[in-house]
This record gives sequence, structure tokens and C-alpha cells, in this order.
Amino acid sequence: MTIRRHALFDFGGPLLLSPFELSTPAEAKLGVPAGSLPRGPFDPEGDPRWKAWQAGDITERQYWTERATPLGFDVPGYMNAFFEPSGNHLIRTEMADIVVEVQEAGFRSGLLTNDLSAFHGPAWRDPISVLKRFDPFVDLSMTGYLKPNPKAYTVAIEAMDADPADIVFIDDQPANVAAAERAGIVGVWFDQTNVADTIVRFRQALAA
Repeated sequence: MTIRRHALFDFGGPLLLSPFELSTPAEAKLGVPAGSLPRGPFDPEGDPRWKAWQAGDITERQYWTERATPLGFDVPGYMNAFFEPSGNHLIRTEMADIVVEVQEAGFRSGLLTNDLSAFHGPAWRDPISVLKRFDPFVDLSMTGYLKPNPKAYTVAIEAMDADPADIVFIDDQPANVAAAERAGIVGVWFDQTNVADTIVRFRQALAA
């Protein structure tokens, strides 16, 4: 498919493997029983707080704080169990390839993330090759607003320096995708439970 649009990526989920996918090794690091960590979209009925997050009743930060606190961690400390050591092994290669393909086709690959700096420090980010490719790089961690706040998309559109209809945004949170679409951006929901189908839909939107 010929790429005809710019791409705007959420990081955690679409590019970075989610904690739900990394829960088995994390359980060993945290010293908790096997199968005790939540599985989110892979077991929604067994994770009612994830369902509350998806419904907008709690925020993503609240969800992870609720998971971390009973184990004696703040959120960055809790995330270490899933994402240490850092490196490209944590990145979906097929999605990172699209970042490069879009740029090689003469379009922009931008990042719009809520919590990258809030969850992961500079030393963790440095070994992740794909993070060095994004232009623009919009991290909302310290702005006072997060997706799906409309300000997030206004800032991203300005940073992309493109018509919103020429930007395809991919995110694993349906509310964030819907907010992007209200801003005039083409939205694609990243389904962690069906990555192959999601990539097909993303490529189709980039080529439309």
C-alpha cells in the first residue's frame, strides 16, 4: 500500500507492549502468585477496574495507582517490574517498521503520549530506538492535561503542521481515538487482543 498520510502514534500499547502482555514475568519480579495480576483487555470480566477505566469512570493514572499501591509501589516503581530492563525487545517491531515507512514515504511520524515521562525516566527511554525517530514528540506528562482532553489534539495538530484530515492517529484507548476524531483527525483503535488486524486497518487508513 502507498502511504498518503502522516502518522501520529500513542506509545504504550500500540508501540510498547502493554503491562497486560508482560504480566507473567512481572509476577515473578513482584513476588506475587502466578495469574494474580490483572489482564485488562485479555480478561475484562476478571478486571472490573479496567472496565471502569474504559468507561471513563477512573483515569489511566488512577487505575495503575490502584494496582501499585497495595504492593507498596508508586506507579514508576510498579512499572519497573514490567519494563526493566529497557530495550527494543519491548517494542512491537511491526509497528516500529511503520514509523520508518511513513517517514521514508515523505510523511511525518509523530508521538502523542500521556505518561511517557511520568512512568519512564530518560535512562529508560534512551535504549528505545524508535523514540529517537519521532518528529514531533509530544509528551503530555507535565502539561496539566492529558488525552482525551481536546487541548492534547490541538497541540498535536500544531506540532504535526498538517491538516488534521491528513493525520492518522492510533491509540489503544477508544476514548482517545474518539477525541482525535472530534478534532478532525483520522482515528484507528489499537486492539491489543488482535494486533494483526489492527495493523491492517492502520495501514489502510494511512493509504486512503
